[in-house]
Amino acid sequence: MAYPSYPPKPKPGDRVAVVSPSAGLPALFPHVYELGLRRLREEFGLEPVEFPTTRLAGADPRDRARDVSAAFADPTITAVLATVGGDDLITVTPFLDDVVIRANPKPYFGYSDNTNILNHLYRLGIVAYHGGSVLVHLGRPGRPHPLTFDSLRAALLASGWYELTPATEWGDKPNPWTEPETLTFEPEMLPGEGWRWQGPPRVVQGRTWGGCLEILHWLMAADRVPSAGELAGSVLVIETSNEMPTAKEVFRIIRNMGERGFLSAFPAIVVARPKAWDFGNPNTLEQRIAWGEAQREAVLNALAPYADDPVVVFDVDFGHTDPQLILPYGGEIRVDAGERRIRVRY
Repeated sequence: MAYPSYPPKPKPGDRVAVVSPSAGLPALFPHVYELGLRRLREEFGLEPVEFPTTRLAGADPRDRARDVSAAFADPTITAVLATVGGDDLITVTPFLDDVVIRANPKPYFGYSDNTNILNHLYRLGIVAYHGGSVLVHLGRPGRPHPLTFDSLRAALLASGWYELTPATEWGDKPNPWTEPETLTFEPEMLPGEGWRWQGPPRVVQGRTWGGCLEILHWLMAADRVPSAGELAGSVLVIETSNEMPTAKEVFRIIRNMGERGFLSAFPAIVVARPKAWDFGNPNTLEQRIAWGEAQREAVLNALAPYADDPVVVFDVDFGHTDPQLILPYGGEIRVDAGERRIRVRY
């Protein structure tokens, strides 16, 4: 499989597709969705174009796939943004029109369950972007987070290398979307403590692959991932979802990746800060800190028998916590463990 290539970028004034290939949450939380659309227009100068299932909850997977394929086919559309994640996108990707998508490559932005499409585009030879949810990040309560928006603006509208910056504050306790008045104030944030580095002080540069860890496990079960040989020399990027898999589950998923021969392919692994609070699992601050420690230990323990002394960076802000840095998926990343810097090419 050839390396993925970067599609052309949109410019201010362009039309961009807004699609819901996973959960149709704009139907349930229109106030959050409309805020995201307004910021897409005002902050980025782009005109969102909706498709038939964008605001439809419970749409048939074939209809959702038809919308995504139509967004790529439309010559007036210059990028495609997912509204949010979910849990059944694995049933949608088989219905995508790969001939159309290959012939009309465009930047695609999404995370979480959208790992299904990111991986699909990777296998079609198209660089995509992990991050940039219309509801979660464009629709952030109070104000856009500067780190998220700077990264998203660079990834969406520009090209070239971009240096990722450790967040000086972070949060994993969002405001409830069921209460529209909570859009007026920012979510709770905690002081940032920087990234945590493990492994030798070397420089690793390669293409990224990975995404949401639970979705990767599903994709491995469905045999829809590249081979270990195709991934050799790549940088694995992984994050865990708001379903908050336990340290034991994280260990087992990564161990399974090792048994499949993947882990020896990655000279560097970038791990997102794990989400440790959710409405159904409202951990205390002490529990959230312990959760993060247990997750890091689980990753290292799972890697040990399979990986050949990789560079590992923990608590990078690109997953389900706030803020969210955008990562190219299949694009280039440079992890400098000596200087403790990460740069990505948008």
